[in-house]
Amino acid sequence: MNRLSTSWGAYDLTRFPEDPRDQLRAWSAADAYLLRHLAGEEGGAPVALDGTVAVLGDRWGALTTVLAAHRPIQITDSFLGRQATLANLERAGHAPDPARLLTTRDAPPERVDVLLVRVPKSLALLEDQLHRIAPSLHAGTVVVGTGMVTEIHTSTLELFERIIGPTRTSLARQKARLIHTTPDPERVHESGPWPRRYVLPADSGAGAGLTAVNHAGIFCADRLDIGTRFFLQHLPASHGDAHVVDLGCGNGVLGTAAAVANPEARVTFVDESYQAVASAEATFHANAAAAKAEFLAGDALTAMPAASVDLVLNNPPFHSHQATTDATAQRMFRGARAALRPGGELWVVGNRHLGYHVRLKRLFGNVEVAASNRKFVILRAVLRP
Repeated sequence: MNRLSTSWGAYDLTRFPEDPRDQLRAWSAADAYLLRHLAGEEGGAPVALDGTVAVLGDRWGALTTVLAAHRPIQITDSFLGRQATLANLERAGHAPDPARLLTTRDAPPERVDVLLVRVPKSLALLEDQLHRIAPSLHAGTVVVGTGMVTEIHTSTLELFERIIGPTRTSLARQKARLIHTTPDPERVHESGPWPRRYVLPADSGAGAGLTAVNHAGIFCADRLDIGTRFFLQHLPASHGDAHVVDLGCGNGVLGTAAAVANPEARVTFVDESYQAVASAEATFHANAAAAKAEFLAGDALTAMPAASVDLVLNNPPFHSHQATTDATAQRMFRGARAALRPGGELWVVGNRHLGYHVRLKRLFGNVEVAASNRKFVILRAVLRP
């Protein structure tokens, strides 16, 4: 837990899931800089927050929690970020509904008077969300973005300028920067270029010829990433009415390939990104509409009943925003172990240097290399009866 001190008070904030060993903060210098600007502590007048305040991309709910008295509308792509927001609001003693929490797949509010944007890692996601919310802005809307210096590039500023209006940046403070944009009421609002589609190439094993559908923000949205391609070339078979889970599904090509290969299987697609779950659903229906599937935004497999799954397919991420960490992979592995039936299998693909075999051996008591090349390794762990 770490404390953020602001003009509105001091707040103890955590990420989700909460882990006392986690050294990563639930807020950044960029969040603090934006809040000081809103309070008039950076040389300007305080920003009036009595209209509709929308907070786009609030990573762990820091901005939403501090501004809760103004009943902000949070728009997030992260299930984990949403859960962190709920926990931080409750810890701060706010009423049950101090903020309206929307996902990136929900319709944005019809009118926004103050738009606060925490710049995401994905430029495509930023572009998509600015396109979606731009019609809600008016000439008097205050638009302020924030991010670390390493996250704000010329291309970032160009998006604000092209989609919303004239844009400038602030001086840097503690390696953070603000983006100030003035909405242009004459700007013609166009829909963004998402979703995008591509056909998996012939060397994609079980996925060859499938159509992948990608909403903004999905990893390798323009092409099949090489790790997933390698996994598809060695995809394990499922039989009969097996329950297969595509864990951390992204655009869902692994689970969709499994469903096409075994139409009797029931496939569950799980990801913490709402954009990813929407992509997986679109990919599945473009290729395997006759099969059975469900699509869940969630925290790994924590919502999955114990001993209910026969096969888990997993290509885990090793980044959380800008931080490199294997915490997400570890949580996925533990969740898979709890969800698998005796005899069920977890198949994982990852870069060789990540050393996932050590974690899997500790959890399952066994692990074997199903396939490998110079860059990737596919590991198989079985839940012994």
